[in-house]
Amino acid sequence: MTTSDYRKVFKQLNAKPVKKAKYEKFNSPRKKSCGIALRHCKNCGRLGAHIAKYGLHLCRHCFREMSVGLGFKKFG
Repeated sequence: MTTSDYRKVFKQLNAKPVKKAKYEKFNSPRKKSCGIALRHCKNCGRLGAHIAKYGLHLCRHCFREMSVGLGFKKFG
């Protein structure tokens, strides 16, 4: 169920606050506490190939473009 779908029912449930609270509890989208969907590139928003070391939070593609400006050097 998408976010917009579960909010459409509120028009009918506004008259019944107890049922509305129960509906919100069981049908609202869950907050994620772990998993790949929490970590994304702060530059482009990509989920995969995430580099979080040193607080970078960049994907490998953006890291390659920005690494020299960040002070990283390529060795070897």
